[in-house]
Amino acid sequence: MPRPTVIIPGYFATADDYREMERALQNRGIQTRIVPLRKRDWWPTFGGRSMIPILQKINQTVQQVRLEYSSDKINLVGHSAGGWIARIYLGEKPYTIHNDVSEDAIGFWNARSQVETLVTLGTPHVSRERWTRKNLDFVKDNYPGAFYPDISYVCAAGKAIFGARKPGSLLAFNSYQITIGVGQTWGDGITPVEAAHLEGADNITLDEVWHSPRSPGKWYGSVEVVPSWADTLK
Repeated sequence: MPRPTVIIPGYFATADDYREMERALQNRGIQTRIVPLRKRDWWPTFGGRSMIPILQKINQTVQQVRLEYSSDKINLVGHSAGGWIARIYLGEKPYTIHNDVSEDAIGFWNARSQVETLVTLGTPHVSRERWTRKNLDFVKDNYPGAFYPDISYVCAAGKAIFGARKPGSLLAFNSYQITIGVGQTWGDGITPVEAAHLEGADNITLDEVWHSPRSPGKWYGSVEVVPSWADTLK
């Protein structure tokens, strides 16, 4: 039986956006909870500010799930920004780069011992965009690649659209370019494949899979896509 699993929504997404994913996991026998985020929970983080409010919500959900299922460890599934926020949550380095919390505020991070597997879905693990770079550089510099050997890292990247300077592909081109500096590459329409993978992780590339539920095609949480990464949950 897989560990109970907690889903971390992407930036400015809400828990309701992940109900299809939640049901698909539960139908596979995986006890699943979504961090109950609302759009207003994200407002304090706008403009590259601290993710402490989100880390608090994640920790509350993780502790509730561990208690409910009497489980020492859980699995985390982070979509988009939820993936790199999860890497902050795992780490032991005090997340104090925004000077909004003291170094002894444990409970908002250092959850490594409580997590069995981290799955990231369409997560930009690097970025050149000025609003996200400070947070992402903290993660990249302190926890490069699949950093903890006792955690199973699984990174899924969608390969749905090639970025180009033409109608229908321009949004992807611009998003890829501000992420890795190259627009003409493959990705899920928001995150390029190159940015969604981590060195040392179990890296998966999913053909014709888009970034979010509002994308024009199937996405990471679609019923037919979930099995391609859910089988890695321990």
